[in-house]
Amino acid sequence: MVSRFEHPAGGYKKIFETCEELSEPLPSTITGRIPSFLKGSLLRLGPGLFEVGDEPFYHLFDGQALMHKFDFKNGQVTYFRKFVKTDAYVRAITEKRVVITEFGTFAYPDPCKNIFSRFFSYFKGVEVTDNCLVNVYPIGEDFYAVTETNFITKVNTDTLETLKKVDMCNYININGVTAHPHIERDGTVFNIGNCMGKGATLAYNIVRIPPTQKDKSDPIEKSKVVVQFPSAERFKPSYVHSFGMSENYFVFVETPVKINLLKFLSAWSIRGSNYMDCFESNETLGTWFHIAKKDPGEYIDHKFRAAAIGLFHHINTYEDQGFVVVDVCAWKGFEFVYNYLWLANLRANWDEVKKAAMMAPQPEVRRYVIPLDIHKEEQGKNLVSLPYTTATAVMHSDGTIWLEPEVLFSGPRQAFEFPQINYERYAGKDYTYAYGLGLNHFIPDRICKLNVKTRETWIWQEPDCYPSEPLFVQTPGGEDEDDGVLLTIVASPGAQRPAYLLILSAKDLSEIARAEVECSIPVTFHGMYKS
Repeated sequence: MVSRFEHPAGGYKKIFETCEELSEPLPSTITGRIPSFLKGSLLRLGPGLFEVGDEPFYHLFDGQALMHKFDFKNGQVTYFRKFVKTDAYVRAITEKRVVITEFGTFAYPDPCKNIFSRFFSYFKGVEVTDNCLVNVYPIGEDFYAVTETNFITKVNTDTLETLKKVDMCNYININGVTAHPHIERDGTVFNIGNCMGKGATLAYNIVRIPPTQKDKSDPIEKSKVVVQFPSAERFKPSYVHSFGMSENYFVFVETPVKINLLKFLSAWSIRGSNYMDCFESNETLGTWFHIAKKDPGEYIDHKFRAAAIGLFHHINTYEDQGFVVVDVCAWKGFEFVYNYLWLANLRANWDEVKKAAMMAPQPEVRRYVIPLDIHKEEQGKNLVSLPYTTATAVMHSDGTIWLEPEVLFSGPRQAFEFPQINYERYAGKDYTYAYGLGLNHFIPDRICKLNVKTRETWIWQEPDCYPSEPLFVQTPGGEDEDDGVLLTIVASPGAQRPAYLLILSAKDLSEIARAEVECSIPVTFHGMYKS
């Protein structure tokens, strides 16, 4: 699954450049044949504005949110995009400067204010960004563009108009929620975020948002906390990007990448910092695996530990014969991978990109197995008896259960990331296939497929082409797990038409069709297919 290409021409730099929104949908030039069952929309989110006036954004997760849409109709495809009109975006455009601090960019006080006004602006407290550039997902009959703060933004997925800013803190005890919820078939949404727990300590809440209400009321108003996970450190919660959910259990992986809340509050107010300044890593902490029953919500107080990893994306979590199997895209060690995602690094010449990535944590696809039936007398024994995995769980004398993973894929500086599965049919269940975006020294340059049972792999790759997260769409009536297509947006900077929607067979990653557009498309992170 490793990349076949080098990128000395630096075409990847184009995906980190500002673009303009469109006033109307663009037609596309189609090669191949669009599958007749594709009749909906591919929705994607990512940064589209990388500077405001003379002020640049510095980190990959700072650019202002741009929503993309490919519409399928009668075998034709159109492309449309608009900026999400968040407070962060509108105020930046109005004042022609960065007004709200982003992940890696500090917003300095208005230079037009006098020195006293500027001084006191430092002491107003933290103004949290609503720049929802990470993902889009449904809640009830509505759709929300999201990031990882307490703010989510309701959008019209037909017109891409921005409708309403929602503060989740008004409905639930949460400081922020991830951009990676789990959504059940009936529309129930589960998510996780840190919160103030018992005894003035930090904790993590799993939140449940019910499906569409019969009385047409807003499901968000009926949000509830299902269960709470404790924090390994009282005032330093871990960074949380996603979590695992099987049919009956939640799994939360608490990594050694911590948010120093005291630093966050004091440094921000007094000397001016950004979010990245408030992260710290502690190798001695290792990684904690927490597990809880789903219904009713109940924390299971066993101490599952593992070596230090970074973790952003869970692939799938399922139960089998008294065990919970947890498949993740891991990064070895305790260092925060986001330290390598500064735009200056990603826009560097190819040799410099590779040189920087050589110092970063090594990516691996890993399988951890958590035993549910634990007896104190089994110290020193591997508790995992599943015949198909080499993952182990061994109880130590202090009651800690040490987890060692099975490595499903590892390639030097070659990450399998932004994972997807046949979610509708296999989320939380025993499965075979995972699809991902291949990162070559952090540059996205291929689409990958992994058989998690046999480790067989497939890739799609073309020179000077930079795809996005592949989204799986099931073939109607299809019986096989991989009976469907993958949708991905590909930037092709050197081509006459510099971007296209690519449709691949999920069976073997062979090309079915592509829809080319006559405009550049910057990097996108996550999204969904709306049927």
